[in-house]
Amino acid sequence: MRILVAALALCAGITAARADVRILSSPGGQVGPFIELFDKVRESGERVVIDGPCLSACTLVLMTVPDERICVTRRAVLGFHAARSMDRRGRLYAEPEASKAVHQAYPEPIRNWISRRGGLSSRMLLLRGRELAAIYPRCR
Repeated sequence: MRILVAALALCAGITAARADVRILSSPGGQVGPFIELFDKVRESGERVVIDGPCLSACTLVLMTVPDERICVTRRAVLGFHAARSMDRRGRLYAEPEASKAVHQAYPEPIRNWISRRGGLSSRMLLLRGRELAAIYPRCR
């Protein structure tokens, strides 16, 4: 019986502990799955550690998870571009209204950084290093 109680206590301690969600490398992808994932992370209370490239749809983490629960490492890179969709023939086309909505949903320091670089376009804008560390804290 003591072993069972000890095992239950150990399991209770494991479930109570908060883990970090670590982004090591994400090229992005379809928006829907990223929004679902980051909604779950927001609800969990977990911290997000950006520890490598977080590009395109991956950057939706910035508008979903509270700023105080996001930190970056020296390897972190955020990549932003305009929204786009693919038609039935596999051709990409611009989505200006979606780009505007996404831009507005980013936190103000990110919006300002993007605006200073000419706004969202088909060209990938990369935020890293000291500029990134000025917006999000280094992970401890």
